[in-house]
Amino acid sequence: MTRSHTQHFVTNRCQLMVSKFFKQAFLFLLVTSPMVKLSGQNDYPNVIIETNKGKLVVMLYDFTPLHSENFVKLVKEGYYNDQLFHRVIKNFMIQTGDPDSKGAAPGVMLGRGGPSYTIPAEFVPQYYHKFGALAAARQGDNINPQRASSGSQFYIVQGQTYTEAELDVFVKRGMHVPFTEDQKQIYTTLGGTPHLDYSYTVFGELIEGFDVLKAIASTPVGPNDRPIEDVRIIKVYTVKK
Repeated sequence: MTRSHTQHFVTNRCQLMVSKFFKQAFLFLLVTSPMVKLSGQNDYPNVIIETNKGKLVVMLYDFTPLHSENFVKLVKEGYYNDQLFHRVIKNFMIQTGDPDSKGAAPGVMLGRGGPSYTIPAEFVPQYYHKFGALAAARQGDNINPQRASSGSQFYIVQGQTYTEAELDVFVKRGMHVPFTEDQKQIYTTLGGTPHLDYSYTVFGELIEGFDVLKAIASTPVGPNDRPIEDVRIIKVYTVKK
């Protein structure tokens, strides 16, 4: 490597390090700044998900318009009716949104279906993976470095509680920006999945049916985390707030 090539390499590496630093600093400021308030989440209707285990009611966020608008569109089209919660992991999350799950035979592997499009990531610091968070599933970073979301698949977080010491480990390992006091309060009492924050788009939250979430999450599963007994969505529809 020549001197000029070495200088170019070092310069590029420094630029990447500086860029990463400023991105982390910007996210930290957004999370902690008292000037940033995301209130007035009233633009979208609430969504009711009726299942054979009970009813879930979710509120959609205003500051994730690409995800919220797409979700409402699919709901109004009846897209989710008769689908299964095809992936369930206790103390983690419940996932649905695969159209191939409609009428799927027992034991069939699911989770690859959906529309031909993806949705650009919308990471908002105040929206994180607390208990009851509504978030978009996606393919892994190795084939999806932009972290674009699935056009239809989503999950609702159950998660688990963490101690403040455990949350500190996430920060020390570079897995999370410093937690706000509100986040610490939520993750140490209600719980969630903080390791997914700012990697998967959170675009809403559960406001009713937490017992149903827990019941679905506790369902016995077989291979690929598919419930042995189908957890079926009867219908999904919007309601005015």
